[in-house]
Amino acid sequence: QSVESGTAPSPAPKNFTASFNTSAVIVIDGVAESKAQILDARSPTRFRGEEPEPRPGVKPGHMPSAINIHYASLLNEDSTLKSGTALATIFDNANVDRAQPIITSCGSGVTAAIITLALTELGAKNPKLYDGSWAEWGASEQKIVTEA
Repeated sequence: QSVESGTAPSPAPKNFTASFNTSAVIVIDGVAESKAQILDARSPTRFRGEEPEPRPGVKPGHMPSAINIHYASLLNEDSTLKSGTALATIFDNANVDRAQPIITSCGSGVTAAIITLALTELGAKNPKLYDGSWAEWGASEQKIVTEA
């Protein structure tokens, strides 16, 4: 292989226009009324309510019937997403039916996106991300569970 020295050429600028896909997200009322499986990406101790929440006014615990899939379990040591077979095993072991509706959640809507990405890689149809996540639910009057 040859190595070049000097300044690399700048890439040509391009325009990107983002568009909001309303079918990919869900709000608190939709979550409360939904029969979908809820997958929570937080750590097991936060999920079970065994450690205090980092935000004032947010109670510990999880949503009724939620399934804990810690986002880190979906990643390799180098923080890349695991392969399809490894991902499928994680969801199968947690009794997640990828053919049924799924809502992903976490503490603030960020790491839930890792679950959403993994589900999309496995062919799940339109998992919805609950952006308000535990920061909103745990501060609301919605029902909270504090055991596994």
